[in-house]
Amino acid sequence: MAREKIQIKKIDNATARQVTFSKRRRGLFKKAEELSVLCDADVALIIFSSTGKLFEYASSSMKEILERYNLRSKNLEKLEQPSLELQGQRIIREINDLKTKGMQLMEENERLKLEISNGRREVAGDSENVFCEEGQSSESVTNVCTSNATPHDHESSNTSLKLGLPFSG
Repeated sequence: MAREKIQIKKIDNATARQVTFSKRRRGLFKKAEELSVLCDADVALIIFSSTGKLFEYASSSMKEILERYNLRSKNLEKLEQPSLELQGQRIIREINDLKTKGMQLMEENERLKLEISNGRREVAGDSENVFCEEGQSSESVTNVCTSNATPHDHESSNTSLKLGLPFSG
């Protein structure tokens, strides 16, 4: 025969509430002791009644368990929030990385300006015409690119992509 489920809400009758508190408290203490014995766990259980009376259970020393708990929670807080010194170091590293990247981009910009002014860089329209001839295979386009390349152009290259239906001759 199954037990009837009870609705969990505050018990209005003070005597019934006290009896339920006492029975459930003993049940909690029993489960805490079982957990401690079966699993070799350090267990601390603290209960305050509605009247303010303290009930406690500890598998070993309550004080030692609470000290371990407090120490662990303090260490977790420290791990979750990096120190100001570490945050400052991280920000300085990011600033230095951004400065380096900015310098590299400025140097690249100057190099590209020089290439354009010296005429070594083809106009985008002219380079497109080389690849727009219909009927070229990808192999012939690759050959054109590699045969026109000079040894000093390894750092830059023109790439073109033509979308559409394949040539059928």
